[in-house]
Amino acid sequence: MSKVDLAQFHKAFYEESLDGLDAMEQALLALDEGAEDPELINVVFRAAHSIKGGAATFGFTDVAAFTHVAENLMDEVRSGRRPMAKAVVELLLRSGDTVRDMLSLSMTGQPAATAESQALLAELSAMVSGHAVAPVAVAKAAAPTEAIEGWDIAFRPFDYLLKSGNDPARMFRELEALGPLAVTCDASKLPALAEMDAESSYLGWTLRLDAGAKRAAVEGVFDWVDGDCDLTVTPRIAAPAPVAEVVAAAPAAAAPRAVRDPAANSESSSVRVGIEKIDTLINLVGELVITQSMLSQFNDGVDASQLEMLRHGLAQLGRHTRELQESVMSIRMLPISTVFNRFPRLVRDLAQKLDKKVVLDMRGETTELDKTVLEKIGDPLVHLVRNAIDHGLEMPDKRLAAGKGDTGTLRLEAFHRGGSIVVEVADNGAGLNRDAIVAKAIQRGIIATGEGMSDEAVADLIFEAGFSTAAATTDLSGRGVGMDVVRRNVMDLGGTVAIRSVQGSGTTFTITLPLTLAIIDGLTAAVGEEIYIVPLVSIIESVQVKPDTVRSVAGGGELFRFRDNWLPIVRLFDVFGCAGQRRAVDEGIVIVVEGEGTRIGLFVDELIGQQQAVVKSLEANYRRVTGISGATILADGSVALIADVTGLVRMQARRKAA
Repeated sequence: MSKVDLAQFHKAFYEESLDGLDAMEQALLALDEGAEDPELINVVFRAAHSIKGGAATFGFTDVAAFTHVAENLMDEVRSGRRPMAKAVVELLLRSGDTVRDMLSLSMTGQPAATAESQALLAELSAMVSGHAVAPVAVAKAAAPTEAIEGWDIAFRPFDYLLKSGNDPARMFRELEALGPLAVTCDASKLPALAEMDAESSYLGWTLRLDAGAKRAAVEGVFDWVDGDCDLTVTPRIAAPAPVAEVVAAAPAAAAPRAVRDPAANSESSSVRVGIEKIDTLINLVGELVITQSMLSQFNDGVDASQLEMLRHGLAQLGRHTRELQESVMSIRMLPISTVFNRFPRLVRDLAQKLDKKVVLDMRGETTELDKTVLEKIGDPLVHLVRNAIDHGLEMPDKRLAAGKGDTGTLRLEAFHRGGSIVVEVADNGAGLNRDAIVAKAIQRGIIATGEGMSDEAVADLIFEAGFSTAAATTDLSGRGVGMDVVRRNVMDLGGTVAIRSVQGSGTTFTITLPLTLAIIDGLTAAVGEEIYIVPLVSIIESVQVKPDTVRSVAGGGELFRFRDNWLPIVRLFDVFGCAGQRRAVDEGIVIVVEGEGTRIGLFVDELIGQQQAVVKSLEANYRRVTGISGATILADGSVALIADVTGLVRMQARRKAA
């Protein structure tokens, strides 16, 4: 009998374990708030029990050993032998974090047991056994001490990292602040000059940090590129020194603990689908087969008596195709709760670290959007939530002095608006400090004066690259990387970010996103002998301009008057080098579009109509082209390119700067 290869089941075990850990964390947070529900205790116990059993089955012995002790602790609580005290909740929350790390290491073939996990295992064992010995001392007595004398870091950004607003040089400067740093560049993937794209990243680096900094400090430098690079951080261990005696230590629960961000950028290659959606697909495919059989009888031609039957068959085919498209798209739609559920833990930990009182109010968790959008919106939301708690909500004494309750409220809400989804992050804190923002903008040379600027225009300044009013750099904020990256990431998804703030009352960030990236509504336009599609979400208006409303500028550029403003004209014929005849300005149409808060006019020969386009990746099938976000196949079988409005706006900005 052949031996079964269990490795094929590892990925399913990993994903199911993460789901179990999520359920465990939510139950623990509810118990921490004082909920007295035996079922919540059972949820935590079952999660530990299931992970232990699966880990043992698949040979992950370190994970199994760790979760076995956590299971024993929960069994004491479940049987009533131990109360569900806050110390137990805190220890189990930390244990869940550790199991996540151990599972990730196991899935990459690395040893799951680390110094951190072993120390926490000692704490769990001490609590279960009732020993009074400090857990840190137990761990030190069991093995010789290991001193970290430095770190070796391998860092290779993915090619799109620079477009997200991140700068490797800035990260290297932060590392250098921790200690002496040696940097070696790997240019082996650098293409020929003619093939280079200024917005792509081709370099990799090997960094040697000669400092015994903590891992959290080193890895924290790369927080904002998590998921956007290949990163390996390896400690260099000094020669071990034997421990002569056990030194008593304070309980670990009293030690400060770093805030753990949710893994918002982790992308999964699979999706769980309800059986009812599968049944709908099967039924629709059956209907298509019936329709195909009916239409196949017309292979040899159609006479007049059969025209009505043919029309009926074609109408039926169109209806079934639309239903099939909607059904398939629904499979990609997931509730935003998969992102929202990460925030109760983050809010709890941040509030404790900052000595603030915060209530998290989540609404619209069942609102669905495309899985791809869902996975990429996590990082911007994490930053907005952190900013709201760190900067927006005041300390309890300041809130009381301002006539508010000592507990601040942070609201996360999602809802549909038209063909888009809206996500709001709102706090009832101090609001944006207009004077501080204006002063910082003047200091950095962004504006000359704040006089005459509306509150909306002042608030918009915080989206400038590297803008921060923080007085000091902390591990939570003030590093000059944040709001500009939030806006860029949202706009890369075809969305927008808006701010409403009332000083003394709070701030609301509103993110508007497309429901899906797979299908877009677009305006089809002819340019020379080619067809382009402009996404409707970016279009303000289409106008036919007259020659006397157009002005030429230095460098060959053109401006046209749109209401009370002069906007640049971008001729797609010239940008993409289209074949055919270049038309005069009064012979075509200008489509006014907006991207990154900037409006431009796209000049096309004529408008053909409006249609839905199924987006095909141009980069995966050919290569990345600046100003093009993808392609689609038209009804006649020809290919139309989809304009990247944000990319065209950036091209125009670079041209203007030159």
